[in-house]
Amino acid sequence: MVELLAPAGDLEKLKIAVLYGANAVFIGGLKFSLRSRASNFTIADIKEGCDFAHKHGAQVHVTCNIVMHEIDIDDILDYLKALEEAGVDAIIASSITILKLVKEHTKMEAHVSTQTSTINTEAVKFYQDLGVDRVVLGRELSLEEIKEVKENTNIDLEVFIHGGMCVSYSGRCMLSNNMTNRDANRGGCAHSCRWNYDLYSNEELINPEGDYFAMSSKDLCAIKLIPDLMKLGINSFKIEGRMKSLHYIATIVKAYRTIIDDVYNNTLKDFSYYEAMIAKAENRLTSTGFLKGLPTINEQLYDLNLTLPSKDFVGIVLDYDKETKKVTIEQRNYFLPNTNLEVFGPNHNEIIKIGEIFDKDEVSLDAARHPRQIVHIYSDYEFEINDLLRLAWG
Repeated sequence: MVELLAPAGDLEKLKIAVLYGANAVFIGGLKFSLRSRASNFTIADIKEGCDFAHKHGAQVHVTCNIVMHEIDIDDILDYLKALEEAGVDAIIASSITILKLVKEHTKMEAHVSTQTSTINTEAVKFYQDLGVDRVVLGRELSLEEIKEVKENTNIDLEVFIHGGMCVSYSGRCMLSNNMTNRDANRGGCAHSCRWNYDLYSNEELINPEGDYFAMSSKDLCAIKLIPDLMKLGINSFKIEGRMKSLHYIATIVKAYRTIIDDVYNNTLKDFSYYEAMIAKAENRLTSTGFLKGLPTINEQLYDLNLTLPSKDFVGIVLDYDKETKKVTIEQRNYFLPNTNLEVFGPNHNEIIKIGEIFDKDEVSLDAARHPRQIVHIYSDYEFEINDLLRLAWG
């Protein structure tokens, strides 16, 4: 069965990803990770995350995918040993040094990061001969190219199916370094490709209507290609987005979990069903990236106004008392009493109308307006802990 691999920027997101259907999660520790601005995990956090994931039959992969400099070499083996002791299942790395250390000194799996831009059969065979366990293919391959690599190699292959794309090969970018002195390959990417720019021709401003979003691609969404990728025998489907929200992780993971299960169960629905699930969390326009061939102008994103974040996610359920019908909620976005809400959980979806909203002292509120405020409602609908709540439109 194909593995669904989800991102997690902190412990809460890790647990939600697992509960909503991920077979594995990938996280970054405090060292050697490419997402220095994410809520990266301490060793204690990693151990708690591994314990939770293993209890639910899932795995934890840790990214150690920076480009190694001399100052990094002394600490890496001790760090890998600490990750192994915490219960980590696999290390994702681009450095051959790290990959060899994982295989020679630990029992963890070694996965070749997409940062290596592995996009041909001979490169995959090189890593196969090195003894690694999996290669994460670069995002620049078409379905036909992925098929050829799969048919001519004998190693686990991981393919990206959803999330941010890069204007450089598999994220190996120097733009941030040159523009901000922040090294993208050592965890400091400033995302210069997604800044707003003015466009000039012969010193004349030619975008007077507003900013020009010059270098960003649309996000990847392979929902329509999942059956094809499954036929190829790909071992792992990867969702990108360790800096994404809890709501995004839950929604995207559940959408892909649903379509993967439906393919296995021969109950595949019209793709619009799964696209509608994704649309409830996606805040950037999407395309199929390179999977159908070389991208065209239609896969580029020029207008930042088309990337507005959704405010539909309003809370997470902390508790439900079956006797009193009391639902305890941690508020995440503004919502009002007497509102239609969608209850969104790992195993169910339902639209309900709530009544009054109360604070912890049973004082009726005219709105839930304070971030992370603990509020409660009363409902006959049987909620589950870790259900998410979002506004129901229409």
